[in-house]
Amino acid sequence: MVVPFRNRFRVLLAVTLSILLVLAVAGCGGQGGGKVQRLSIATGSTGGTYYPYGGAMAGIINKHVQGVEATAEVTGASVENARLLDSNEAQIALMMNDVVYHAIKGEQAFNKPIELRTLFAMYPHFFHVVTLKDSKVNSMADLKGKKVSVGAPGSGTETMANQVLNALGLSYDQFQVFRLSFTENTEALRDKVIDVGIWSVGPPTSSIMDLATTHQIKLLSFSKEEMAKVHEKYPYYGEMKLEAGTYKGVDEEITAPSVWNSVMVHKNMSEDLAYKIVKAIFENKEEIVQVYSGAKYTTPENSIQNAVAPLHPGAVKYFKEIGLEVPQHLIPPEMK
Repeated sequence: MVVPFRNRFRVLLAVTLSILLVLAVAGCGGQGGGKVQRLSIATGSTGGTYYPYGGAMAGIINKHVQGVEATAEVTGASVENARLLDSNEAQIALMMNDVVYHAIKGEQAFNKPIELRTLFAMYPHFFHVVTLKDSKVNSMADLKGKKVSVGAPGSGTETMANQVLNALGLSYDQFQVFRLSFTENTEALRDKVIDVGIWSVGPPTSSIMDLATTHQIKLLSFSKEEMAKVHEKYPYYGEMKLEAGTYKGVDEEITAPSVWNSVMVHKNMSEDLAYKIVKAIFENKEEIVQVYSGAKYTTPENSIQNAVAPLHPGAVKYFKEIGLEVPQHLIPPEMK
């Protein structure tokens, strides 16, 4: 059957217009059209605070930074997150400051320095050492000979656990080591697979709250002498007091080491993008506070006071714009 020329022309025109329409739709995105820039936010496990915090960040970025689409990703947390930034598999990462320090120095878990830059500080982590109320573990010295989860492989929790325990003279060969995520810690304590679970996380965290709804728990408190040993060996760890009643059944104040967390990027992120992200976050911070109350500590002032890696030029621009003085040690080399 021969198709008349006029009909063939109409079919060709229709196909061409369809292809052009598809290409136009694919090429548009964001609030003002143009190519969408996709950002992966490396967080942590779903049982911690990084994941909901990162999800709230993604929501703010998607609503308020034109032409950008951000997604919060579940990861092994701080150590893995630094490596994801280095390989550009993630563009934004949530990290504990002790891991940030090791990453920029190329020490501990890192065989080379990673050129990280700080966008802003988030909130402090509390070193939760959790066991069941009827456990015979009542002090850090009682960990000897027990089954202890020190955190997921590649996590900031394991990095901190290793160092804190080391400062107290406790080595991994003195107890049975488990490397579990926060959610796995909860299940393992619930089923008595482990005696103690360690969380380095902002309080209150959902996985411990979940455990406390079904089992009576207790948290180990550090003595003044123990805190002094930790701070002397690792000065980037501070002291934090957890208010009584933060978790169901924990009716006394608990003292333990703490470390700040920061939102980090690679130095290769453009100044304009970093500036827009920082500005959007601080102008809409209440959206994160609604998801995680600890985000009340996310302030420009805390960012300058607690950063351990240089600020990104985009962050410097924003902080100066709102009238803050940025100390010289936080000005990145590329701005000097």
